[in-house]
Amino acid sequence: MSRYAEPMARLIEELKKLPGVGTKSAQRFAFHILRSTGEDAAALAEAVRGLKENLRLCSICNNITDVDPCAYCASPTRNQRLVCVVEEPTNIEAVERTRGYNGVYHVLHGTLSPLHGVGPDQLRTKTLVQRVERGEIDEVILATSPTLEGEATANWLAGTLRGSPVRLSRIATGVPAGSDIEYADEVTMARAIEGRRDL
Repeated sequence: MSRYAEPMARLIEELKKLPGVGTKSAQRFAFHILRSTGEDAAALAEAVRGLKENLRLCSICNNITDVDPCAYCASPTRNQRLVCVVEEPTNIEAVERTRGYNGVYHVLHGTLSPLHGVGPDQLRTKTLVQRVERGEIDEVILATSPTLEGEATANWLAGTLRGSPVRLSRIATGVPAGSDIEYADEVTMARAIEGRRDL
């Protein structure tokens, strides 16, 4: 039997589902919400509700957006023929911090991971392949993390696109092997983009 009232116990259980949040952190968050004003609690609830109701995937690149197409795909100042392929939407910020990339993106929403049941069909590659086949892209930069799964994904995608006239490149090893691209600093990420190689 829980030592907390049912609404508090339920909130703690829901907060524990967040990444990196254990029981103690969930309890602290729950009690903070309880002590906050009604307006602050309502604003938090509305922000979570709005996130789920108003965000969707861009129909071109699969980035998370509230407008379709997303700001990158709709921008007249970005090079629409240069596409940087990343694993997750959070990886876009790492590339943007370099201030040296002016192309657009394509988000896979994962990497190949047979141990976790993630195969090519689970990755969002369809619109990328279609754009390449229609001749809308000159270069595809494969910016997956240099992990085992990231490398496997880059190699599979390179094999899938190899027959097309598009230039394929891979980010250089400025990003440490075994790390996640999301945590790279701007200098490391800039060097990785600048030092990309053909596949």
